[in-house]
Amino acid sequence: MRRTRTLARVIVVLGIVAPVSAQNRSDDAYTRYELLSPETTSFKIIYDVTAVSPGVRFFFNPIRIGSIATDESVIDLMTGGPLKFEDVSGAEARDAGLPNADLNGRYIKVHLARPVPEGGEGRIRIIKTYKDPKSYFRDGDSVVFDRPLGITRNTVVLPPGYELVACNIPSQVIEEPDGRVGISFMNTYPGQAPLVLRAKQLADWTPHSGAPSPAERRPSPGTQVTAEPAPREVPMENVRVTDRAVQDREIVYFLKEPDTHAFSLYHDYTESGEGRDRYLNVVRRGSTVSNPSAKILDTGEKLKVETLKGDAITKAGIDIGEPAQADSEVVVIRFDPVKKGQSVRLRIEETYTDPARYALIDGQLMWRRSLGRPRNDMVLPAGWYLTRSSIPAVVRQETDGRTRLVFANPRPDSLDVFVAARKRR
Repeated sequence: MRRTRTLARVIVVLGIVAPVSAQNRSDDAYTRYELLSPETTSFKIIYDVTAVSPGVRFFFNPIRIGSIATDESVIDLMTGGPLKFEDVSGAEARDAGLPNADLNGRYIKVHLARPVPEGGEGRIRIIKTYKDPKSYFRDGDSVVFDRPLGITRNTVVLPPGYELVACNIPSQVIEEPDGRVGISFMNTYPGQAPLVLRAKQLADWTPHSGAPSPAERRPSPGTQVTAEPAPREVPMENVRVTDRAVQDREIVYFLKEPDTHAFSLYHDYTESGEGRDRYLNVVRRGSTVSNPSAKILDTGEKLKVETLKGDAITKAGIDIGEPAQADSEVVVIRFDPVKKGQSVRLRIEETYTDPARYALIDGQLMWRRSLGRPRNDMVLPAGWYLTRSSIPAVVRQETDGRTRLVFANPRPDSLDVFVAARKRR
C-alpha cells in the first residue's frame, strides 16, 4: 500500500507547490542545488523524483515562474539512459493528462521509459540550470541563497572558494571531493523550509581532493544488518560523514494485534552498486521473520527470496558481517547484477514476530524499536489510540481510522522509539 503522504506531497517540485493531480503523483524527491559563480545569479539543479501514478507514461515538472531555465536534460535512473522531454504550456499539459495544470504556467513534460507498474515507481532525474536573481544574489561582501524549499531532502553546494557563515535551518555541512562546501538537510516542516544561506569568499583557496566521494558518503548498500552493533571508537581521521538527505531508504511498519507480537512491514531502497546481485536482511536476534517477498519497483518484477538459518548461511557462502550462529537468520533477495550507471529500486516485505519489543502489557500496546532510516512510519492496529510516543512524530489518521506516526530522522544515527496505545472502547 502506497503511503498516503504521497497524495498530499504532490508535485512539490523545486520549492513550488503545484496543483494536485492523480495523474502526476510523486514521492522520494531529492534536490541538489549547485551554486554557480555569484555574478551569474544562477545555479544548477539536479532533481530526483519518483512517479507513482499507476499506468502513466508522462511526468510533468512545473517551471518556476520568474526563473529562466536552460541546459535541461532528463535521465531514467533505472537504465541511466536519456529520456525524451519537451517544454509545454499549461493547456498542453492538460491535454496530455495533467487536468489541474496551471494555464498560466509552463511544464517539462517527461516521457517515462516505461509505464509506471501497479504498486511500483518510475524514477527520473531532471537536470537544469536556473537563473534567479531573487533567490541567489550578492549582499555586501556576502552571497545569499534565499529560497523556500518544499522538497523533503535537499543539498546546496556553495561556489568554489566560499565558506559558509550563516544557515538558518539545522543542516549537515559536508565537504565535496573538490573542496566545495555542501549544506545538506531534511525538511521536517509541514510546508516549505524558509532556507537562507550566507557565504563569503575565502582569501586564499585552491581546489583540492581528499574528501570522501559521494559514494563513500552513502551507506554501504547490499546488506541491511538489523542487529544493533556495539558502538566503537573510530580515529578522528577515519570519520566519514554520511549525507543524510541523499539517502532514499524508507520503511513502514503495520502493527498487528499486540497479543500476536507481530507486525508486517515493507522497506524500500535503491541499489546502484555495479555488479551487486543480492540484498541481505539480517534478522535481529529475538525476532523471527515470515512471509518475505520482494519486487523491483521500477518494473513490478517479483524476485526470488529465501530465508537461511544457522549452518545454511555458512554453506551458502553468505557473509552477514559476523560468524553465523545457530540462531542467526538472514533473508536473501536475488536479482540480476546491476550494470554500470544503472540502478534498481527494491521493495522488501516481511512479517516480524518480536515478543521482546512488541507486546500487550498492563492493558496497553507497547512497541519499541531502533529506527535507523531517514524515513520511518508506524501504523497502529485498528481500534487502538495513541497514548505515548518517546520521539516527536507527525501523527495522522488513515482513511480506515488507523493512526499513523511518521518519524523523520535527519540525524545520521538511530532513533530509539517507544510507542504505547490503548484500545478504544
